[in-house]
Amino acid sequence: MKVPGEKQMSSADVDVHWDVRIPLRDGIHLSALLYRPREPGRQCPAIVTLTPYVAQTFHDIGLYFAAHGYPFLSVDVRGRGNSEGVFTPCFNEAADGHDVVEWLAHQPYCNGQVAMWGGSYAGFAQWATAREHPPHLATIVPVASPYAGVDFPMRNNIPSPDLMQWLTLVAGRTSQDKLFCNNELFWGARFRRLFELGEPFQRFDALLGNPSAAFQEWLSHPEPDAYWDSYNPTAEQYAQIIIPILTITGTYDDDQPGALKHYREHLRHANGDAHDRHYLIIGPWDHAGTRTPMPEFVGLRIGPASLIDLPDLHLQWFAWTMQNGPKPAFLQKSVAYYLMGAEKWRYADSLDEITSHYIPLYLHSTGNPTDVFHSGSLLETPSPESEPDHYVYDPRDIGLAGLECFVDPESRVDQRMVNASAGKHLVYHSAPFDADLEISGFFKLSAWIAIDQPDTDFRAAVYEIDPDGRALLMTDDRLRARYRENARKPRLLRSTQPLRYDFEGFLFTSRLIEKRHRLRLVIGPINSIYRQKNFNSGGVVSKESMSEARPVTVRLFHNEEYPSALYVPLGRPES
Repeated sequence: MKVPGEKQMSSADVDVHWDVRIPLRDGIHLSALLYRPREPGRQCPAIVTLTPYVAQTFHDIGLYFAAHGYPFLSVDVRGRGNSEGVFTPCFNEAADGHDVVEWLAHQPYCNGQVAMWGGSYAGFAQWATAREHPPHLATIVPVASPYAGVDFPMRNNIPSPDLMQWLTLVAGRTSQDKLFCNNELFWGARFRRLFELGEPFQRFDALLGNPSAAFQEWLSHPEPDAYWDSYNPTAEQYAQIIIPILTITGTYDDDQPGALKHYREHLRHANGDAHDRHYLIIGPWDHAGTRTPMPEFVGLRIGPASLIDLPDLHLQWFAWTMQNGPKPAFLQKSVAYYLMGAEKWRYADSLDEITSHYIPLYLHSTGNPTDVFHSGSLLETPSPESEPDHYVYDPRDIGLAGLECFVDPESRVDQRMVNASAGKHLVYHSAPFDADLEISGFFKLSAWIAIDQPDTDFRAAVYEIDPDGRALLMTDDRLRARYRENARKPRLLRSTQPLRYDFEGFLFTSRLIEKRHRLRLVIGPINSIYRQKNFNSGGVVSKESMSEARPVTVRLFHNEEYPSALYVPLGRPES
């Protein structure tokens, strides 16, 4: 780090060393790009990232950190890029990360302190390395970090065909980035083909012409089990991680569940000092925005306060944790989160402290509420006697495939989706709010549902609706019926009586809901080219095909005996 008043280097003052060989304990050598400040004899803290996307991907950030005085090492993981060995996704990063950190710490340009940097896979690699407790690891900054079995390679035990899109990206040794990014023309068409053919999900790699051992192995573990546990730190390993940590995720980050799972597990098991050294930032960003915040994505515009300079914040963090610099001014408390609508950052001492309390909004209807113009209600008191609402979902119905731009939960959704799928979803609205309302935290939904098949999939989504009827997706959750009681232990449905389904996997959201706006809750099936199709028959979902499809009638109850309710998290007043 440059001290105040010292001349700042530029990228011209950085030496780049190609194919630096790093020996591992088993004789394999990894390859890295090394970016070094052109200051002979100077020892500084060093930064490392492990990537399957080939080392040159981080050329710009390597130049940036080195120009600010930190040697930066971008390492091809085992079996990728110019590194030796065989690539097995996520498998070798713990031991290999340990060896890389210790090797780097003993280089003549490093003062013995090593930090890790990076997002998504590189965020996972940081947690994997930290669980091995390399003595010279000084700090990690895991960004958008997946947690194996929770949000990768499936969320809530429901995988997506884009697994094969990602596995194609990291197939072989070289970069497949052009092939990976052609979503609309290439991947969308292939997701649609799988959807329309009704082939078993496990055949998708063969249909693509890219048979994948990893894809097949992952599908053989459809719920969190010992296999997935082995990828993540144990309780004992979390307890021994005492270094400073800065966790970063986004409101619309696909890997928010994993990032927050790591965060919660570390805080649950860490001692008091380590607990106090773990900071969390939740920005108004999607997955890519956790590295490079954008003022607009998928139609959502965010205020300029959201555009924090994350590389500079990382520099401040490294200076604070490794060079006795001042604490970054942005980190006013342990948790920073962005309140959309108000367009400002808020702070809390803990993630749980963000929510002041929950208000229940009870589901109610006087008729079957299957579209936005004949919707049910979200009321402050339970409904008296009323008939259950219902919809019928037939997995053979592929007629809505053309509406996937609206159905995909990562997109903004407007009323055209709900209207076009009338009869396929249940829709409920709150009354317009008579004052501004801050909603911050995790929605919850308790719904009493009866189905007449052994299994099916549900999606519940919450939207903000403005006075003109425009809808903004706030958060969503999804649930496979067989995991109603326990995500780790499937249990097929044997009763057609109403059972309580607790949707507790909504993503964190924080938004100021303006006066006269209201909430919309939509509950329906998952019938999407972007998700594995459940054919409702109760078999092994990845092996089932359209020939085994069974229509299911879903009934949702809401009365005094079965009070279905949406629980809305209200933020704390700003102090």
